[in-house]
Amino acid sequence: MVNPLDDPQGRLVVVVNDDGQHALWPEFSAVPAGWAAVHGPTDRSSCIDYVNAHWTDMRPLSLVAHMAASQ
Repeated sequence: MVNPLDDPQGRLVVVVNDDGQHALWPEFSAVPAGWAAVHGPTDRSSCIDYVNAHWTDMRPLSLVAHMAASQ
């Protein structure tokens, strides 16, 4: 059995949580609580391109806000 996240024929969505963290998620599976679908369903390559374009700062948003408030 192929991991659905590695399946070249699989359909995926990009999900994002409240901290701005992105993840790939299989189309056939319900999006977990605390995450929202923001791209797809589409092929893996398109999802990775979306993540690379939109998640440019790997720090959680809560950390970014904390660091800004500390300055």
